[in-house]
Amino acid sequence: MPKKHRLDADDLDWLDSNPVDLDGPPSGDRWSTWDLSTPTERGPEPRPGWLVTELAAVDTELGILKTGKEADVHLISRGVPDTDRVCLLAAKRYRSSDHRLFHRDSGYLEGRRMRDSRAGRAMSSRTAFGKQVIAGQWAQAEFSALVRLWELGLPVPYPVQILGTEILQEFVGTPDGYAAPRLATVDEGLDDLWEQLVEAMVILAGEGLAHGDLSPYNLLVDDGRLVIIDLPQIVDVIAHPTGPDFLDRDARNVARWFAHKGLPVSGERLSALLRAEAGLA
Repeated sequence: MPKKHRLDADDLDWLDSNPVDLDGPPSGDRWSTWDLSTPTERGPEPRPGWLVTELAAVDTELGILKTGKEADVHLISRGVPDTDRVCLLAAKRYRSSDHRLFHRDSGYLEGRRMRDSRAGRAMSSRTAFGKQVIAGQWAQAEFSALVRLWELGLPVPYPVQILGTEILQEFVGTPDGYAAPRLATVDEGLDDLWEQLVEAMVILAGEGLAHGDLSPYNLLVDDGRLVIIDLPQIVDVIAHPTGPDFLDRDARNVARWFAHKGLPVSGERLSALLRAEAGLA
């Protein structure tokens, strides 16, 4: 029978400087957080076959895809060790109260009033707690929007789950981790991309919605397919006091870019189409 080793002072010093996380995964950065989200905090069924939901899966951070004023987007590999079950996810993490949050939020938050008066006052005065509440609201608003638009068949990333202020969603790009380019950097196939965009905006307007901040920088082009991203500020154009203005602005922004590229398009005509579809004409 092998002799047991008794820890000496040197062993204890090494353990103090090199703590071992007995609860951590054998590799990667954390266990999959899938089981930490409630059923209502997960994406709609049927779930895509590529999505890894096994509890033995491990999340590995692969780097930052995008930094922004309100949130950073990280690339994560979620896989079951020693198997071929692996998928890439985009983790959008809204910043904590230590950062400057939501430079345009006053207009978008109109109508999102809190029943908790303390939380409402904190949001209005932008205290650290208030900013954290706003971060949670924006994360939840974006996740809910992704779920709704996915169920409508619109071209958005599949919403995997939400956990606090982190949204995990489908990574739009190549299997080796190269993100799909933004429309702003694309020069080919613009006629087809315009048609895809108008179709998506018409469906949105028919549901009484506007993206609220649509531009060539939050539209991805994945192998010829247009994908809409960045949806925390989605606007109900019927209920919002200035909802039609958001609809008009989205139309002007995208039409101006396509017109600059030489397409015979008009923001005014698109706006009129969207208003009619939303029942605002």
